[in-house]
Amino acid sequence: MGPDGKKLLNIVILGFGFMFMFTAFQTCGNIEQTVIKSFNSTEFHGSGYTSMAIIYGVFSASNLMAPSVVTLIGPQVSMFLSGILYSGYIAMFIHPLTWSFYTASVLVGVAAAVLWTAQGNVLAINSTDRSIGRNSGIFWSLLQFSLFFGNLYIYCAWHGHVHITDKDRRTVFISLTVISLVGCFLFFLIRKPDPESSSGSEATESLLQTESGDGSTDRISVTKEMLLLSASIGYTGLELTFYSGVYGTCIGAMTRFGSDAKSLIGISGICIGLGEIIGGGVFGMLNKKNRFGRNPVVLLGLITHFVAFFLIFLNIASDAPLEPLPPAGQNHSMLPLSSYQRKQSLQTPHFQKVQQITWSLLVSVGLYWSLLGLYWSLLFLLWIKMIVSVILFIYPFMP
Repeated sequence: MGPDGKKLLNIVILGFGFMFMFTAFQTCGNIEQTVIKSFNSTEFHGSGYTSMAIIYGVFSASNLMAPSVVTLIGPQVSMFLSGILYSGYIAMFIHPLTWSFYTASVLVGVAAAVLWTAQGNVLAINSTDRSIGRNSGIFWSLLQFSLFFGNLYIYCAWHGHVHITDKDRRTVFISLTVISLVGCFLFFLIRKPDPESSSGSEATESLLQTESGDGSTDRISVTKEMLLLSASIGYTGLELTFYSGVYGTCIGAMTRFGSDAKSLIGISGICIGLGEIIGGGVFGMLNKKNRFGRNPVVLLGLITHFVAFFLIFLNIASDAPLEPLPPAGQNHSMLPLSSYQRKQSLQTPHFQKVQQITWSLLVSVGLYWSLLGLYWSLLFLLWIKMIVSVILFIYPFMP
């Protein structure tokens, strides 16, 4: 196998490793608050919303030291150790305790920063200027399938279950832990590129060594382009909060859907995953082929989100994030198939840390919207989306 073939194989292995890991972790995040509500124990007082806020808050701060860690122990070991911490967080739900729940949340926040920094390093080492777009596309396509497989498992495992028993919980989280560990060990199959391509590796390592200490992130952050882009990145963080941590819980709480309510969490996750794949492809083609630039893409995204939020407003009661709802809690209701399509942007390694800090901070704050009610959350999301769309519309005309 030639050098280019080995690099491509590394990217495929990287994508499959992340697909297995995030099949487990994203599924865990999608169902954890529902599981906690069903957990019958006087010793456990944790909240899935608080846990996710801790994870992404620590994630934000840990990005400052992540490049140093990756430089010290290497990207391969960094991804493996981070994956072990992810697996530990999932395994904690087999027998949850309040102290272990929140401790694991902190550790996963640190692991997330190291994991994604190492991922960017491996992607850069195994890519050239000509292949970076292809390799990024391969990686993100494999990653998006994690939403499909994990939530399909939840649908099959919980179909017809009105209440999640301890046995159901243990079975699901033992399976998810094993799946996550498989992804961890796949990272050991990644091989270093051939020596003739080591210049890219050396350049990337040099970037990692200087990134946290030379103020480059600060300089990038204060440019006009990055300040405007941060508004869009911030909205993606708020949206991530909603679809990964709140919406699934709302569906599971709607007892109007009967014995299918818990399994519909899986269907919702599958729809979101398919929406990311289809939406990313459609928006990508529009962006490349449309002679009017980004404005039609922005407008289509705004309309898509408006329709999605309106359907959620029709389907789900405002206090659904907080407690299970009796059948009388809603007027006429449709099945919650309003999972919306998102544009998944391909992030370049140079801006990855800035983007991670921005959206993860917004996620850690946004998780508490659910305590104010679903309708206030939807209204806030809609206003932010409209503001971001206006910024993207007027940006080309700014001096």
